[in-house]
Parts: sequence; structure tokens; C-alpha cells
Amino acid sequence: MKTVLVTGGAGFIGSHIIDRLIERGDRVICVDNLITGTRENIKEHLSKPNFEFVHYDVSKPYFTETHIDFIFHFASPASPIDYQKLPIQTLKVGALGTHNMLGLSKQHSSGFLLASTSEVYGDPLIHPQNEDYWGNVNPIGPRGVYDEAKRFAEAITMAYHRYHNLDTRIVRIFNTFGPRMRKNDGRVVPAFINQALNNEPITVFGDGSQTRSFCFVLDLVEGLLKFMDSKEHYPINLGNPREMTILEFAKEIIGLTDSKSEIIFNPLPEDDPKVRQPDITRAKNILNWEPKYSLKDGLKATIDYFKKPQGNN
Repeated sequence: MKTVLVTGGAGFIGSHIIDRLIERGDRVICVDNLITGTRENIKEHLSKPNFEFVHYDVSKPYFTETHIDFIFHFASPASPIDYQKLPIQTLKVGALGTHNMLGLSKQHSSGFLLASTSEVYGDPLIHPQNEDYWGNVNPIGPRGVYDEAKRFAEAITMAYHRYHNLDTRIVRIFNTFGPRMRKNDGRVVPAFINQALNNEPITVFGDGSQTRSFCFVLDLVEGLLKFMDSKEHYPINLGNPREMTILEFAKEIIGLTDSKSEIIFNPLPEDDPKVRQPDITRAKNILNWEPKYSLKDGLKATIDYFKKPQGNN
């Protein structure tokens, strides 16, 4: 049994990681300040002897006498609505929070996995995006607080690896969806699904020609666990390379929900990426990982979740 600490563990992806860790018999410490996470996501584990929830902001130094074998650092607002509403908190958890968790990892000689993001590539000038690309990011734009927080987090993680020989990993997560996403978090999947379920107009930004690639959360978690068990220290993209336009995606949602929604078009937000598609060659070669779930199956599971009352958190 390993003892694994998950920051942001009450959030969307973090809670799914915890499910799999508990399932495979690990002891889990979930640390979350619940700014964007919720106890609802981890409620089935709260009474289990191998699970502990700590309500805490990891932007402040955190210590524990319990020996930690591995840290998943997932604490951060992750949707544009959240990080534009919480810009200082986003920068602090990306910088101070990452520094604090690296320090904890050093103290316990534990493995460490940083949840980075495809947003480090910004509005990319190469397509698809591979890990050797340095990105095209506007540091002072409205998305800069998230993009640069993650870029700094990557830099300090590699510094700890090189200077302290810390056993670190960096995952660049592309658009991920599934149950436990929040209804109003501003991301395209919950927005479109809830608009479609309510037969409201589906709001597409720009002309809908911008592209995204959508990965089901259970696929992502399998990739994360493979990365955890690997010895790779350089960044790896995890995402689904199937690319589609936002307009195509809106039509897919309408079809799956049998909705009467119409599609309307709003101005494109500043610095919104025109394309987003992961090159997962490294994930295939190093982790022997690629997505297994079809978009349709993943969306059906997500739609079913949003039909239930708890899907409205």
C-alpha cells in the first residue's frame, strides 16, 4: 500500500484519480480548499479508513508527519471563468502551491506529478502540439494568469528535479471531460450539454471553426497512473488526438441529447486558441497509453450525469 497525497482531490479530475487509487488499495490524503472542488465528489470515500480529507490551501506551507510516497499536484482553478475570477489565487497556487508541494516531496523523498496543461502552448503556431514546442502565450492577457502559472510550475518542477534530484513528472493535460464537471464552470462540454438539455440556444464563440480534442476522464486517469508508475521526468501530453471543430461538437451534443436547441454565435474571447490537438507519440511510446473511450460513449456518460441533480453543482 502506497500513501498518495492528491492536492485538488475534491475537484473534477482529482476525485477520479482518488477513485482509482482507493480501488487499487492505496492510502489517500486529499488536500483541497474547496474553492472549485466539492465534498460531493469524494463523499463515498469519507468514511473509509484508508482515506483522509484535509481542508487546506496549499498556497500556504503544508506539513504532515505521515510518510508520503507520491504526490499528485492538481490544485488550481482550471476553467476560464474560475481563473479570471480568481486570478491571484490561480497564480499563487501555481507558484507558491507548487513550491510547497515540491518541498513536501523533497522532505518525504516522494514521487511528484505536476498537473500542467495544454494551455502552456497558448494559441499555438504548430499543429498538432508536441512536447518540444515552447508555446505562444500572452503573459498579460486574460488567460495569462493560468498559462503562466502552469509554465512557472513546470520550470520549478524541473529545477527541483535537476538541483535536488527529485523524482518528478509533468503531464500536459488537453481538454478532458466527464462526470463531476461543474455545470457553470464555463468550459464547452458542460455549457453545451446543459444548454442542450434545457433546449436553450447553444452559444458558439466566433464562427465555430476553432478546433478542440476531447478526452474522457477515465482515459486520462489511466494515463496518469501509468505516468505515476514510470520513471519519465520530461513532459508528456495526455489527451485524445481526435480533432473536431466547436461547431461540429455543438451539433454532436444536440444529436445525443435530442435537443431542440439552436446554435447562436458570440464574439471570440481574447487569446482563445484557434486549434488544439495533442501529439501523443511520447505517451504511446513511453507509457504505452492511448485513449480507449469513444467520444460518443464518453459524452453519453457525461450527459447522464448532468441529467441528475448532483450534476448541477
